[in-house]
Amino acid sequence: MTTGIDIRHYTADQAPTLRPLLLDMYAEVYEDAAQSDPFASIDRYAAGLDGWSSRPGWSCVVGYDGDESVGYAYGAPLPEGARWWGGLLTDVPAEVVAETGTRTYALSELMVRRPWRKTGASHQLHTALLSARPEQRATLLVDQTHPKVHHLYENWGWQTLGDLRPRIENAPLFHAMLLPLHDAQWQRAVSPSSMDPGSD
Repeated sequence: MTTGIDIRHYTADQAPTLRPLLLDMYAEVYEDAAQSDPFASIDRYAAGLDGWSSRPGWSCVVGYDGDESVGYAYGAPLPEGARWWGGLLTDVPAEVVAETGTRTYALSELMVRRPWRKTGASHQLHTALLSARPEQRATLLVDQTHPKVHHLYENWGWQTLGDLRPRIENAPLFHAMLLPLHDAQWQRAVSPSSMDPGSD
């Protein structure tokens, strides 16, 4: 395997064709978690994938090492009045979470298959997905039971906004994080040996 993966870009019109690959990789990466955590079930994830990929502006990147799929990342802009912030438990000024439809890109998923973890693949996917986005900032949620993943994102320039529990059945408590997208420094803030999300 190599750290120089081939990254391919996809948009919402390609989602139906891409869907089986994304679900297969999710089932592999989260096989153990899905056995004991209803929130990690493949059915719940599939419904979430279908919801996200139907949103205007949805984009996805998939990494390949030769013919082998390595991992992927996807997300979409938050619409005006986004439900994303509905579960925020930390008091923040209203203007911080005010959405216009073009202000914030939500990074919904980033995962890497086990053989390619600690190779820098996750950062390559992360950068490929976000570097060309026109939005002012990005947001993501990190499960608070995975402190190593939270620390990794901090190393990439993300800042923690507060605690958030989505209004979804069985949802865990998350750290809500923000990243300014037009500060080039975040693209360089990574060590190739860093741990990849999903390896806990």
